[in-house]
Amino acid sequence: MADAEDVRRLALSLAGVVEIDSDGFDFRVDGKGFVWSYPDRVGGKRVIRTDVAVLYVGDEAEKQALLLGEPDLFFTTPTYDGLPFVMVRLERVSPARLAELVEDAWRMRGEQRP
Repeated sequence: MADAEDVRRLALSLAGVVEIDSDGFDFRVDGKGFVWSYPDRVGGKRVIRTDVAVLYVGDEAEKQALLLGEPDLFFTTPTYDGLPFVMVRLERVSPARLAELVEDAWRMRGEQRP
């Protein structure tokens, strides 16, 4: 089980990462977001959920692979249709798997490619 502090620790351990001031967490590399708190809508109001992280996944094929392969862990919403982002339920992801996901998102969004 992971949480928002795990996301923060992992993201800030990567080179070139900047945390943007928000009600939850929001991390960018080279000016591009790669992981942030899920902005939900409840009763017509925007609510920041720190129990769900939005991750950059590169492309639609990777997004679909995650959604179909692990539907208990990943989900999406119509707002993200056609966009290379997926939501991960932090309470269901191991810290080790979260580390992989955050690093992959960082690598794909930034210029720091191995």
